[in-house]
Amino acid sequence: MSDDDLFLAGTMPAPLRQDRIVAIVDGAPGLVRTAALAAALGTSEVTVRQDLAVLDREARVRRVHGGAVRPGVGSPERPFEETAVEHRAAKAAIGRAAAALVRSGECVVLDVGTTPAAVAEALVAREDLVDVTVVTNSLTTALALERAVPRFTVVVTGGTLRPLQHSLVAPFNGTVLPMIAADVVFLGGTGVDVEHGLTNVNLPETEAKRMLAATARRTVVVVDGSKFGRAHIGVVRGLDDIDVIVTAEAPSDLVEHVRAAGVQVVVADDTAPGRNHSA
Repeated sequence: MSDDDLFLAGTMPAPLRQDRIVAIVDGAPGLVRTAALAAALGTSEVTVRQDLAVLDREARVRRVHGGAVRPGVGSPERPFEETAVEHRAAKAAIGRAAAALVRSGECVVLDVGTTPAAVAEALVAREDLVDVTVVTNSLTTALALERAVPRFTVVVTGGTLRPLQHSLVAPFNGTVLPMIAADVVFLGGTGVDVEHGLTNVNLPETEAKRMLAATARRTVVVVDGSKFGRAHIGVVRGLDDIDVIVTAEAPSDLVEHVRAAGVQVVVADDTAPGRNHSA
């Protein structure tokens, strides 16, 4: 039976199907969606996802949210909803440890992203906090903070909506942020390393993060351990300009490298009681 006959019969062997997936992805300029692959191959999306998992392990394609891209294609920005389900326990622990740094009467700036969103949830849960002003360029975070009004005053920067992160970037946040003198800013990002400091995969949001950081007297970076040892295109803040990094589930050797560079690191793992410490 020929390859075409196998295709029409819907019984294409997995190796041949995977070869075709690789050919399709290699010939595409960017993301090829799972649904498109399933339609092209005459099979189910479940089968395609299984094939993509195999091909990703073999480094023949890179599996991303919604489909696949060629190996070597730059790290794409991922939707808020996708990253929110990853490292949930670590982010919750980070949120609580970061929120513990805030006092009543302070002005707090919250960045976009799932870990700063965990800080927002933890701030809301702190019923002892009153008269706190929170400035954010994240619509998700602003909605989460609404439950704390009137204990909190929530200020949204304005700007152009970026749907993947539900964030607001230039131009209008450049009008609001220079008017603010905050006590502390909580910044997220996609990479932290000794050489580059805090980095991010997206340049418009990198610019917004830099503007957020400029408003505050103290900079606290909130990232889970998967971000350690990584560097991406946009440099947000060098280590010299970071006061504290709050993390969880981070490799101890990479944490020690950052500490050796002079930055305080708070490790907030709920799942490892002996590791909750700062230096």
